[in-house]
Amino acid sequence: MTDSKTTDSSPRKGIYLLPNLLTTGGLFSGFFAIVASMNGRFEAAAVAIFIAMIFDGLDGRVARLTNTQSEFGAQYDSMSDLIAFGMAPALVAYNWGLADYGKFGWLAAFIYVSCAALRLARFNANLGVTDSRFFQGLASPAAAGIIAGMVWVGSIYEVNGDKLGYLVGLLTIAAGLLMVSNFRYNSFKDLNWRDRVSFLTILIVLLVFVVIASRPAEMLFGIFFIYACSGPVTTIRSVRKLKLEHVVGDSDDADFADTSAAPATEVKGQASDKAPDKD
Repeated sequence: MTDSKTTDSSPRKGIYLLPNLLTTGGLFSGFFAIVASMNGRFEAAAVAIFIAMIFDGLDGRVARLTNTQSEFGAQYDSMSDLIAFGMAPALVAYNWGLADYGKFGWLAAFIYVSCAALRLARFNANLGVTDSRFFQGLASPAAAGIIAGMVWVGSIYEVNGDKLGYLVGLLTIAAGLLMVSNFRYNSFKDLNWRDRVSFLTILIVLLVFVVIASRPAEMLFGIFFIYACSGPVTTIRSVRKLKLEHVVGDSDDADFADTSAAPATEVKGQASDKAPDKD
């Protein structure tokens, strides 16, 4: 006899409107970013990518809250992520600063797209078994945030991306390679959001929102850039001796010294009963 609890928590067949509507919103935002960059509207393109992040953060949570997880939703979410956080950032960067650099330009954009696809494939195949407190490699929304933030800041200050093409290309390549690395990034899953906090904590959170709202482009770019840099630092601090497998390769060979929590297999999107490891 099948356990009812197991049945209730397993991914369901069928298509549910609400979570897939949110996923479609993220897909549309990524597509809009591509079209906007083709028309020279780079600020709008960058903002659209950040809007896609909001939709991406909501669809899985709404699916779990409404008990509408499904295998279709998980696969649809992955395809949407590839467009919004793979194709869109690469093409926005290409149209902004790489189009005039020939093979270097389109190869830099392609490396980013291919790395985003590889991360999604590795993630969906559950090849990465890591400490649940950490992500394996830079999450694709965070990588997209670096590219979108760079373009947004450049647009605000009227920087001609064509004059910074090599720098744009190197940053795009670096963001892509970090996605397929074994660097460990804090998932913040160990934070208890239900704990009581002091009034001072709420005041600090309010001030942080005010600062971000006052200079959103600079602040978002800075936050994602610092987060991207935190992975190598966290990894180096957590191993006795840095080896190649700690950077790239088969994650099963990466023996991190300070792993105290039980290993947890990454799970994806709307089909997960846990907070999704956003890829």
